Amino acid sequence: MATTRTATTQWQGSLLEGAGQVSLESSGIGTFDVTWASRAEDPNGRTSPEELIAAAHSSCFSMALSSALAKAGNPPERLTTTAQVTFQPGEGITGVHLTVEGTVPGISAEQFAEAAEGAKANCPVSKALTGTTITLDARLA
Repeated sequence: MATTRTATTQWQGSLLEGAGQVSLESSGIGTFDVTWASRAEDPNGRTSPEELIAAAHSSCFSMALSSALAKAGNPPERLTTTAQVTFQPGEGITGVHLTVEGTVPGISAEQFAEAAEGAKANCPVSKALTGTTITLDARLA
C-alpha cells in the first residue's frame, strides 16, 4: 500500500530578505523556520531544505541497511548514520556523504561495507537523489 507524506511551506518576501516556515503536516510534529541565510550561511536556529534532505537520507539509509543485515541473518544492535548534504549557492546540491557506524554481531567489516553499499544504492531516498553524487564511509563499532 502506497503512503503519501506532506509538508507545507509558507514563504513571505524575496529570496534574500524573506523567510518561511515549513510544517511537517503528515506527522504534525513541528513547524520549522527557514531562510536563505539558514540555507547558504549560518543556520542560527533555522533549518534548510538540505538539512531536511539529510534527515530523510540518514533515516532511510539506516532502515534499508537494517533490513538488509537482518535478511542476511545479522540484525544490527545499533546503527548510527550521519548524512551531510552540501549546497553550493548558484549551483545547488553538489553531494551527499553518508557515514555509518554499526554494532552488528557475527559480521565482518567487509560484509558490513558491502551491505552498506547496497543500502546506499537501494534506499528510496538515494534513488530519488540519483542526480547527486553520494559517497559512503562504513565501519563497525
